[in-house]
Amino acid sequence: MELKDYLDYVNSGKRIIGGSPEHLFMTEMLHDALRITHKINSEYHTPDEIQELFAELTNTEVNDSLGLIPPFNTDFGKNIHVGKNVFINSGCKMQDHGGVFIGDDVLIGHNACLLTLNHDADPDARADMHPKPIIIENKAWLGSNVTVLPGVRIGEGAIVAAGAVVTRDVEAGTVVGGVPAKLIKKIANE
Repeated sequence: MELKDYLDYVNSGKRIIGGSPEHLFMTEMLHDALRITHKINSEYHTPDEIQELFAELTNTEVNDSLGLIPPFNTDFGKNIHVGKNVFINSGCKMQDHGGVFIGDDVLIGHNACLLTLNHDADPDARADMHPKPIIIENKAWLGSNVTVLPGVRIGEGAIVAAGAVVTRDVEAGTVVGGVPAKLIKKIANE
């Protein structure tokens, strides 16, 4: 299987059946991601070197405004898409098979966890996985220890409070927090 074929498959939202060619490709790509994230996390790198390694991990061009503080972990890497002026703080984990799309001017706090796969609820099909993208729109801010679940869109300028578990879409210009995350307030521009 080729990367493009796999990305077309998961980006269409089709189920990844346990033991299928897609599932085997996932496992193969895991080892590539582990190799690159080990390089990122095992020693000091300049910001330029981090950007080069992140570009290798994501198989995309990465602009020079990306700020990434290791450690950083992902089990795939090839379906992460990052805009301009994005800052990702230490301890971030992305399970990106379903796609992680990060807009411009986004801040992601310490130990954030972005998850794009769910296992099947049927115990007899539990090895099957369902990919759904996470979309983080421009100027959003995810606080420390935030978990974002599959299929969630974080609206433009929204703030997700530290420790929140985001199970559904967050409206633009709002602050959400808690488990599960709920509306705290709308952001008033001063």
